[in-house]
Amino acid sequence: MPQATGADGADRDRFERPIFILSAPRSGSTLLFETLAKGPRLFTIGGESHRLIEGVRELSMPARNWESNRLIGADATPDVAERLAHNFYSALRDRAANPPSGKVRMLEKTPKNALRVPFFDAVWPDAEFAFLYRDPRQTLASMIEAWMSGYFRTYPRLPGWTGPPWSMLLVPGWQRLKGLQLPEIVAHQWATTMDLMIEDLTKLPEEKVRAVDYDAFLSRPSETLARLAASVGIGWDVPVDSLPLSKTTVSKPSSEKWKRFETEIEAVWPIVADPDARAREFASARGL
Repeated sequence: MPQATGADGADRDRFERPIFILSAPRSGSTLLFETLAKGPRLFTIGGESHRLIEGVRELSMPARNWESNRLIGADATPDVAERLAHNFYSALRDRAANPPSGKVRMLEKTPKNALRVPFFDAVWPDAEFAFLYRDPRQTLASMIEAWMSGYFRTYPRLPGWTGPPWSMLLVPGWQRLKGLQLPEIVAHQWATTMDLMIEDLTKLPEEKVRAVDYDAFLSRPSETLARLAASVGIGWDVPVDSLPLSKTTVSKPSSEKWKRFETEIEAVWPIVADPDARAREFASARGL
């Protein structure tokens, strides 16, 4: 991963009000990202930025002693922020695959960013955040399926971990999950992510944050996308009559699919109940 800065040493200044889509893993954020990226005036790197972010040495897991994917404002030193901005800017393309020229509106979506709100708010103080809320029953089922599939292994050789190969984001306190069954691991992964994300977003000015309901997005995609686009000031010129499958789909979507793991989810529900109540309240207060 390149570590140089731009010729003028100010790549960070080339970003104007970058937009971060945030959610728990397997909550539909890829579908929202892929659809919104078709709108005007937006630049993306085309996918998730795991390697781009962790390619900055100070943000890599070995350099952080495998603590977690959590990043806070203090991690956004001027040098780190500038190298990260350069890496992003160099990889950005618009919907017609054109590279950027001058200032850009970046759209970014990586599930680990749910643990990095203070960091990105420090890198780009004018950043805006869109929180996507999805019923945790559906999300937990999809997370269990993702772990079992083997397609989402982020740290397959996580030092000290004795469970199944670690998948998706690495949450603070992951060491305490050793020895638990997979549904419990997933429930704690979801609950920790949600608690930290909602706490971080609550601390931001209201005008920097909006919430999108996943079910509303599925049932009224054009209306939801137009409202979201208007809320971040990009306009919307793409008719959306139906939504395709996202590229990270594991099995055919269905509102009842979660019932495959209904017994397991009921058993771990006490772990996620309170974080979900806080997330629903926040989503209701900040909804479009």
